[in-house]
Amino acid sequence: MTKTMRAVEISEPGGPEVLRLADRPVPEPDHGQVVIKVAYAGVNRPDALQRAGAYAPPPGASDLPGLEASGEVVALGDGVTELALGDRVCALLPGGGYAEYVATPAAHCLPLPKGMGLKEAACLPETFFTVWSNVFLRGGLKAGERFLVHGGSSGIGTTAIQLASRLGARVFTTAGSAEKCAKCLELGAERAINYREDNFVAVLRAEGGADLILDMVGGDYLPRNVKTLADDGRLVQIAFLQGPKVELNFAQVMMRRLTITGSTLRPQSNLAKARIADALRRDIWPMLDSGAVHPVMDSEFPLAEAAAAHARMETSDHIGKIVLNVAG
Repeated sequence: MTKTMRAVEISEPGGPEVLRLADRPVPEPDHGQVVIKVAYAGVNRPDALQRAGAYAPPPGASDLPGLEASGEVVALGDGVTELALGDRVCALLPGGGYAEYVATPAAHCLPLPKGMGLKEAACLPETFFTVWSNVFLRGGLKAGERFLVHGGSSGIGTTAIQLASRLGARVFTTAGSAEKCAKCLELGAERAINYREDNFVAVLRAEGGADLILDMVGGDYLPRNVKTLADDGRLVQIAFLQGPKVELNFAQVMMRRLTITGSTLRPQSNLAKARIADALRRDIWPMLDSGAVHPVMDSEFPLAEAAAAHARMETSDHIGKIVLNVAG
């Protein structure tokens, strides 16, 4: 008899209300994979995009939402030697995190940082993989450079502020309230700009311009970001909350030698993600072990209330990460 598990599936494209509990078969590990008994799953913007029908899973991935989780390794696929049954890990997932069990490449699993529980660890993979690969690998941020991250109170923002400031960059950020700006300053930002009250272009130009911008807003932020960049500056785009299409004067890009690039994490190859995991283990996990960097938590919801978790995320009132308690 096939073993079944509780999972949250997308009944049809739509709002949070289309998320529903269902029974699904427990996954089996393929070659190089492990199966994790999920304790907590992180809730991320790409989950909402998938729920709305705007972000299809890559070929071979689970149709269930959920791109990160923490828990215990309960099954090993052929060829897995770096993990053992019973290991407690957090992991980047191709999908399927909103469930009691999930399969993922063993190379995408990372150990729990010292002293960190499963709930906090579930907040790490998606944001840390994204920030490390885009800010430091693709964006090439260096100590002393001026770095602007939009959405500083988001999971991505709170992670980017901490890593960039700890590694010696001057960090500027935008956020939408006094409370959010205060949190950004607490995490290490030099200046937190309330975008409802101040013009981030003017603030950064007064400082000499941004050497690097990490943006997930898009829309009319794109031409404003170009104005904000210093000569030879770089813009890394990772999402489009306000849409991907805009009119842009590329003469400025050419005359001031600007670089516009971007990426999404989920479609990248297993090898590319494994290399990011190796870099995180080597360069960033010691910061988490020491407590110099930590995930910022907003709220926790039971698995059965995934719709409420999505509704909370889409208000944009949250500060830091939202998680689902799968095992509780």
